[in-house]
Amino acid sequence: MGDMIEFPSNGATAVGYLAVPEDGAGPGVIVIQEWWGLVDHIKDVCDRFAAAGFVALAPDLYHGVTVAEPDEAGKAMMALKMDGAARDLSGAVDEVVRRSAGDHIGVIGFCMGGGLALVLATQRPDAVAAVVPCYGVIPWPDVQPDYGALSAAVLGHYAGNDDFFTPEAANALGEQLRGLGKDAEIVVYPNTDHAFFNDARPEVYDAEAARTVWERSLAFFSSHLK
Repeated sequence: MGDMIEFPSNGATAVGYLAVPEDGAGPGVIVIQEWWGLVDHIKDVCDRFAAAGFVALAPDLYHGVTVAEPDEAGKAMMALKMDGAARDLSGAVDEVVRRSAGDHIGVIGFCMGGGLALVLATQRPDAVAAVVPCYGVIPWPDVQPDYGALSAAVLGHYAGNDDFFTPEAANALGEQLRGLGKDAEIVVYPNTDHAFFNDARPEVYDAEAARTVWERSLAFFSSHLK
């Protein structure tokens, strides 16, 4: 359904996977990859958003590289240059705003991408109105989001059996955001593992929880992206 496109990124060029509804119009959503790269699963998520009426773009933060082994994925994630990723993500915001209906967009991210979704919402509060981190992690010591700058509503989906970002950490994030006056809801899914939304990983995929994440996220974006 979608296609790879190029888009401006602070004087350079970035690439990503774009999927649009059949009628070509709709609110915009950015989909941010897990630590595996821009793999088929992330492209499929974009296609699903397009089928639901959204313009969806997944920027390729690894610039053509995908990895299959956790050790390699961890190395790729930690090697990600934050200044470059921030430029690509901000460029993706501008591209989705240009291609979609309205001046505000949503951002959803998974694992590493969930952490980056929160970071992006703090960096582009002018455009990001709704952010959905799915078991999001921010493993880079020098990347601490300024949550005071965030204007988006937050709906976080987290796994009950997650060692990367525990339910306690997720609920603490929610308390922190609400303490700053933000609109934040954190949902913990009992008896699920990190990456439970990823149907390409049967060892952790939870169909019922994934369906609930999808339905809640669609409703959340629909209510905030008018």
